[in-house]
Amino acid sequence: MKYLIINGSPRKKNTWKMVEQARSKLDGEFEEIHLMKEKIPMCNGCFNCIMEGEEKCPHFDKVNPIIEKIRSSDGIIIASPVYAMNVSALLKNFIDHTAYLYHRPEFFTKKALIVVSTAGAGQKKVAKYIDETLRHWGVNKSYKIPIACGGKDELESKKIDSVALKFKEDVESKKLHSPKFIDLLYFNLWKALAFTKDPIKADKDYWFNTGLVNYDYGPGVDLNIFKKTFSKLLFFIFRRIMK
Repeated sequence: MKYLIINGSPRKKNTWKMVEQARSKLDGEFEEIHLMKEKIPMCNGCFNCIMEGEEKCPHFDKVNPIIEKIRSSDGIIIASPVYAMNVSALLKNFIDHTAYLYHRPEFFTKKALIVVSTAGAGQKKVAKYIDETLRHWGVNKSYKIPIACGGKDELESKKIDSVALKFKEDVESKKLHSPKFIDLLYFNLWKALAFTKDPIKADKDYWFNTGLVNYDYGPGVDLNIFKKTFSKLLFFIFRRIMK
């Protein structure tokens, strides 16, 4: 298995110690991306990635190599400390540069492990935010390790080991989990936008060129009859609304 670690902490302390412990439970090849060293300029909100295509981002040469590494990985580990009740600025800046993935999700076969540390509070909220972001990217399933460091070390250690092992088993199984209903809603919303009278060209090209317009969700992801019906109904409704 190939794992990509995206470290959103500017230093190697509590968050990185948690990552290292989780990694010790995994088998495979590891590649590390330390966002502090990547020197990605701040997203300037130009909307080029959404409106014209991600290759038009002025920082494409900094961001795309990381995206390519995600594409070639089996599992993603994303780590961040809690800063001011949110992810670190390093990770937020990277996420801002991936806004186009909300419109054009692609990582339907990927599994992720989310590692969040805090000296106070907010770890669950931050882990939830990262999880929501990854689901917009299309990521199939995420496992969360949100920990307030300085608590009961033995319990923290057991939690890290337990979640990491579940993540490992899931990555190695290659099983694809059924999406949540909210994920189906967003998938069909963006798909329907590709059919509007004046669509965003980058979106339309992506949905049609990949063939995703022919799917109720990501290729290879099975939906039961209720979710399949729900997905088709959502698409029908969105098409009618946007017509």
